[in-house]
Amino acid sequence: MVRPGPTAAQISDDDEAASGAGSARRSPPTERVVQVLDHLVAHPGVRFGLSELARELGLSKPTCLGILGALVDAGYLMRDPAGKTYGLGPALIVAGRAAQRGFAAGPVAHKHLAELSARFDAACTASAVVGDRIAVLDVVGPRGATATARVGEVYPFAPPVGLMYVLWDTDQRLERWLRREPTLPVHLDRPRLQRVVDECRRTGYLVESLTPGGRRLYALMAGVVAHNLAPELRELLGELVSSPGERVLFPEEGPAGRPLAVNLIAAPAFDPDGHQSLVLVLHVEDEIDAAEIARRGAALVEAADAITAELGGRRPEH
Repeated sequence: MVRPGPTAAQISDDDEAASGAGSARRSPPTERVVQVLDHLVAHPGVRFGLSELARELGLSKPTCLGILGALVDAGYLMRDPAGKTYGLGPALIVAGRAAQRGFAAGPVAHKHLAELSARFDAACTASAVVGDRIAVLDVVGPRGATATARVGEVYPFAPPVGLMYVLWDTDQRLERWLRREPTLPVHLDRPRLQRVVDECRRTGYLVESLTPGGRRLYALMAGVVAHNLAPELRELLGELVSSPGERVLFPEEGPAGRPLAVNLIAAPAFDPDGHQSLVLVLHVEDEIDAAEIARRGAALVEAADAITAELGGRRPEH
């Protein structure tokens, strides 16, 4: 015998009852996952071991280990195999970038990136330092073009990687970056670096040249943590990677009227405290002359300054 189905009224009553029960029902396993994430987000520059996390959160070690393993597998956390510690992972950046679209910085930066991309028919990106990593936050490019970067990609924020994220900031933040444990063993040319700092602060933008091999190398470094590499491989990569500032071009020094191989042009946006909040990059990957470099650099600085103004930021006083 076929039983009659529920009436519309009964369905409505059932939905309301389920909704009321759901608002009161809690999921302890889910709460423990949230507890772990909240703790690590509250300490973005700190890495925790299993025993320490379990003790501070009042969890058993097996329960805590299971949560950590699942979050590492999903990319929300990263595990340092050397120190056996845990920290925030790149998947959180992707999730945060999606959430950011509802806040001021995302739409403001995206609008200006789109205008730059259309004007120069080139890919443009916005990135920032998130915790102890550099994260790509937004990518805009011509339709059909191969992406030069992907939202959510992360890179080590330590010499020789990351100069443009402190270049226009205070001298103290630049020195703090230089004192970080290097991602790779590289030589620091202080006189050249100082010249790079002075010139880029004068013009407001950075011009960088990088060989195709160098670009592939940095692509391979995406998401890589230096201590995950074998010592021999770190030394080999160190021989291939330039010192901080070595790839920066000084267009006025090039042959008059002759084009230069330019990889990218970068300029900063600042927060209300006068610190760098974003780095805007116009990807060139072509040969252009000094006049064209200056034209694109000025347009990039104009866009970065507009973002700074719209977000209530200000340039620092060096």
